[in-house]
Amino acid sequence: MASIQKRPDGRWRARYRDDAGKEHARHFTRQNDAKAWLDEVTASVVTGTYVDPKTALTTVQEWSVIWLKGYENNRPSTVRQAKTHLKRINAAFGHRALKSVRPSEVKAWTAKLSDEGLADSTIYALHSRLGQLYSDAVHDGLLPKSPLSRRTAPKAGEQRPYVATTKQVWALHDAMPDGLQPAVLLAAFAGLRVAEAVALRVSDVDFMRGIIAPAIQYPGVELKTKESRTPIPIPQNLCLELSVNHTRWGSETLVTNAWGRAISPHRLEHYFREARATVKDLPEGFRFHDLRHYFASLLIAQGLDVKVVQKSLRHSSAKTTLDTYGHMWPDKEESARAAVAGVLRERLSLRTEQHG
Repeated sequence: MASIQKRPDGRWRARYRDDAGKEHARHFTRQNDAKAWLDEVTASVVTGTYVDPKTALTTVQEWSVIWLKGYENNRPSTVRQAKTHLKRINAAFGHRALKSVRPSEVKAWTAKLSDEGLADSTIYALHSRLGQLYSDAVHDGLLPKSPLSRRTAPKAGEQRPYVATTKQVWALHDAMPDGLQPAVLLAAFAGLRVAEAVALRVSDVDFMRGIIAPAIQYPGVELKTKESRTPIPIPQNLCLELSVNHTRWGSETLVTNAWGRAISPHRLEHYFREARATVKDLPEGFRFHDLRHYFASLLIAQGLDVKVVQKSLRHSSAKTTLDTYGHMWPDKEESARAAVAGVLRERLSLRTEQHG
C-alpha cells in the first residue's frame, strides 16, 4: 500500500508499507519528487531488490560480526582463517555502509594489498572472503547487489610447484630426526599433507594389505573432505619403513619425536626447515607440502592418467589436479600428430600396394 498526501506545511508526504507491514515515509517539497521516490521503491519491491532503508545502513563491520556467528559451526581452523581475513577487510571497509562500497574501491583495495607485498594467493583469498560476505548479505536482504564480480577479482596466481629430485627427497629424509623420517615418506610416497602425516595412527594403516586409510588430522579432528579419506595403496617395503617407530616405541602415531610422542605440524615444519638447509639446491621456500608434489610427479612419470592421479592425491575434482600439475604431463600435441601420421601412412601404404 502506497500513498502521497500534502501536509499542512505544504510539503508532500510519500509513504508505503513493506512486506512485513512496517510503514516507511519521506517528505518532499515537490509532489513530483515524492512520486518519483515512491515509484522507485515500488519498482524495487516488484523486482525483488527492495531493501529496508534502515537495514541498508548496516556497516561492513556490523554485518561481519553477525555473519561470523553463523560461520562458527565450521571447524576451528576454518573459523580462525575467516577471522584473519575479516580483520583486514574491516580495516579497509569496516566503517562503511555495505551499500556504499563500489567495485572501483574493491579493485583499488586489492591493488593496495599487492603493493604491500601480499602474495597473489592471499589477495585472491581476501577478495573471495569479501565476496562471500557480500553474497550472504544479498541473500539476507541487506542490499540488492554485490559490488564484487569477476571484474573486481585479482589474479589467483599460478601454482607451479617446485619438484625435488629423488636424491633431494632422500637427503631430506636422512637429515630429519629419526622419529620424524616417516613424515617425509608419507608425504613423498603417499601424498599426505602435514596435518595428516603427524596425526596418522598405526591403526590407520593395514600393514598386511598395504593400505593407508587417513581418518583424522592434527589435532585429532576430522579430515576436511570426504575425498581426503580415500584409501591410499602403498607397497610392502614402504609399510616396513613406516613401522619402525611403532616397533621401537610402541607409539600410537607413525610420526614421533625423539621420545616416541606425537608432534605438531608446527614443530615438524621447524625440523623440516633445518633439514632443508642441509640439502643442496633446494630453494629456501621449499615446503613440506612440496613433497606431495614430488609424489604427483612420480605418478605422472609412470604414465598414469589424470583420474588416477586425482584419486591418489585425494583431490575433489580432476580440475584441481590439472590446474596444479597439468604442465607435468607429456606434450599431447606430438602424440596427436603421431596418431594422425600413422593413419596416413597406412593409407599411403595401401595405395602403393594397389598401384604396385
